[in-house]
Amino acid sequence: MLAHLVPNRCPWSGLILLAGAMLPAAAQKPDALAKWESFDFVHNLVTADQLKDLSPTQLKYMRGIVFGKHGRVFDEAAIQDWLKTRPWYRPDPKYKVTVLNDTERADMDAIKEAEFHKHEYIEPGDLKFYRDKTFEAKALGEHSSIEWTIMRAEVEAIHGKTFTDQPWLQSFFAERYWYRPDPKYSPAVLSDIERKNIATIAAAVKTQRKVALAPGDMGLFQETAIAPELLKGLSLYELRLLRNEVYARRGKRFHTGWIQNYFTDEGWYRPHKDYREPKLSAIEARNVAVIVEAETRMHDSLTTKPIDVALFDNLYLEDARKLREEIYAHHGKIFTDHWTNGYFRSFKWYKPDPNFSVKSLSSLEKRNAAVILAYEKKARQEGAATAA
Repeated sequence: MLAHLVPNRCPWSGLILLAGAMLPAAAQKPDALAKWESFDFVHNLVTADQLKDLSPTQLKYMRGIVFGKHGRVFDEAAIQDWLKTRPWYRPDPKYKVTVLNDTERADMDAIKEAEFHKHEYIEPGDLKFYRDKTFEAKALGEHSSIEWTIMRAEVEAIHGKTFTDQPWLQSFFAERYWYRPDPKYSPAVLSDIERKNIATIAAAVKTQRKVALAPGDMGLFQETAIAPELLKGLSLYELRLLRNEVYARRGKRFHTGWIQNYFTDEGWYRPHKDYREPKLSAIEARNVAVIVEAETRMHDSLTTKPIDVALFDNLYLEDARKLREEIYAHHGKIFTDHWTNGYFRSFKWYKPDPNFSVKSLSSLEKRNAAVILAYEKKARQEGAATAA
């Protein structure tokens, strides 16, 4: 987990700190992993009985061995530093996860399951073990924004969903040995159990973030007015989704690609065949106005006052990126990323400027962009461990 989000627990569920603390002990017991360094994972299967007595750190280094035999370079320093001490390790910058054969993948399944049984709380990578059983919120513990994003997405990624609107998330799953993208993926393939688990994760996220609303909740407010304070802690991206969700629940079909794609993946969405504008009730129209007011305040604050670092307590990494890029978009920056370009072109205030330069930003805007970027870098560094 990210330390700034959960101060009483170490980043990424304690794995980085745990590895750092236990590495000396592992070094003092070279025989603990010696037999696994010479084990032929390419042709032989590992059994649960062989793994049951290994510590979480030893199991992690076993994963390092399976991948390390093919030259994978790990972002997680603990594994990479350990691999560098092994005489057989030859880092390969061209490594791709596709090099693993079916036997190695089965061995990884066994190792991951052994790790799963030693977890105090559900971690990223564990959701495959809950395809046929539900869990309660207390089993989830606390996590960073990145971990929560991965865990919810993992339920869908197991079925091959691709995440075109979140390139970093797509890249993350592309590196997972078990991931098989399916261009025909549909939310309909999710079982009732998986849907309940996604809902449990969403509720736990709201509790930890101390937010009252999140995208997907507007079905509860079709006949109930939203008080402005209920929107506290939400990002601009989330506010925009909430606003458009009011229309989506009335069956609106959106011309804007990123919005249409988002709601298409929601199991409750039933779009009309045409693009007619749905008629909202008086309460729904008021709710839209309240959300628009919150959006306007946040949008204007990016260029008129120093950003409050407390905002990051509730902000997803990808939302932080959008927030920073909105500062540039305010001055007409044209984005090379297809999704980002479409995202900003969907707003009436955006005026593309081929002559954009960061010099056009005020000193306040430059400071705000730098503060957000620093948060992004820190979050990505702390999140590197999950890529193992």
